[in-house]
Amino acid sequence: MIEVLVSVLVLAVGLLGIAAMQSLALRGGQSSLETSQAIMQANSIIEAMRANPTANYNIGKTCSAGAITGTDARAQDLIAWVSAMKNTIGSGATDTTTCGEIVGCPGACLVRVYWDDSRAGNDQNGAARMVETGARI
Repeated sequence: MIEVLVSVLVLAVGLLGIAAMQSLALRGGQSSLETSQAIMQANSIIEAMRANPTANYNIGKTCSAGAITGTDARAQDLIAWVSAMKNTIGSGATDTTTCGEIVGCPGACLVRVYWDDSRAGNDQNGAARMVETGARI
């Protein structure tokens, strides 16, 4: 009888370990997905900058597409970029944690994408994650 109890206990501990590993794998997968989406969004604005090389795409850290003004191609590209980031990485148009920044253009552009990775368990003590991509236009 004791052998059966010990084997059930060992089995229960093993199953709990598998459940914990599954949870960690899901959280890591979510973080990886968001990082991949941030890289794709950085590359998309770099391609827009290459299509319009005479425009100045430098903007400070911007978390709202509504903060970008203008009707020219540059403004429309930036509005579409911030909106796309919020819809793919963030939680939609009302998201306040997904932001973008472009500095150093046209020479050595740095495109930074910021987002909150707390859903994946990687909130870095409350600080948003950031991906930086460099390009020459």
